[in-house]
Amino acid sequence: MEENYPLAKWLSGEMTEAELKEFQAQPDYALYEKIKKHSSSLEAPAFDEAAILTTVLNSPKKEVKTISFTQHWLFRVAAVLVISLGLFFTYNNFSAATEFAENGNQKNFFLPDNSEVVLNSGSEIQYKKWNWESNRTLDLEGEAYFKVAKGKKFEVNTALGKVTVLGTQFNVKQRDNRFDVTCYEGRVKVNYNQTEIVITKGMSVSFEDGKMITLPESTAQNPEWLSHELAFYQEDLKAIVGEIERHFNVTLELKAANNNQLFTGIIPAKDINISLEILATTYHLKPIKVDSNKYILESLDAL
Repeated sequence: MEENYPLAKWLSGEMTEAELKEFQAQPDYALYEKIKKHSSSLEAPAFDEAAILTTVLNSPKKEVKTISFTQHWLFRVAAVLVISLGLFFTYNNFSAATEFAENGNQKNFFLPDNSEVVLNSGSEIQYKKWNWESNRTLDLEGEAYFKVAKGKKFEVNTALGKVTVLGTQFNVKQRDNRFDVTCYEGRVKVNYNQTEIVITKGMSVSFEDGKMITLPESTAQNPEWLSHELAFYQEDLKAIVGEIERHFNVTLELKAANNNQLFTGIIPAKDINISLEILATTYHLKPIKVDSNKYILESLDAL
């Protein structure tokens, strides 16, 4: 765009007479005159430097917050930790807790209400910690001894039956098709299929293959297996062999004809050789040691 120098010279009054006459002869001169006339009446406001400086200095200063990279990283780590702790708390309290006693071992632990449980070998318990005080219910597979703290209803569920108490000491055993319950203190309600029975201190009840077995009263203060003794009442050879296997964590291979003889009594279980000798004498068997974890029980009639 070509700059209009004649207009600038006219506005500044620097034209010669010849240049002025030539400029006034232009068609737009009348418009230039109007612009010059009106602009001359405009006055720019005075610029007070001191006042503006004072205003700037007295203005409230806004604090500029700076988050360093380190702070930002720490915030992220803290957030991850909070989320992780939340997930851990949720899992730990809402998921089912499992306690297990391996073969050859017993396990003692406490429930959230300080009820004491001792798991016998090869047994497992599952329960939920969340809301335990209001819903004291657990699932048992195997055998366990309970010292229940007083409180709301306490239930033990097994595949064969259910035991309900308020605050007492009792033993529950569920193996294969047999269900045994013994009360050592207080009262225990036992449910098996459509049968419900209440037993008190010293009483026991057993069910096998849908039939109820009446057991004699006992003066024992707790289950014999806590003292490394295996107690049986009208149980067959297969059941006895299974208990010895779990208690000593061994394998017993039975090479004998089916024996329907039922055994009632106590077998010491601190030494496997003594336990097997009693079993062999009762059922006419010969224990043969294969290795440290395996024995063969062979019928003497076959030798």
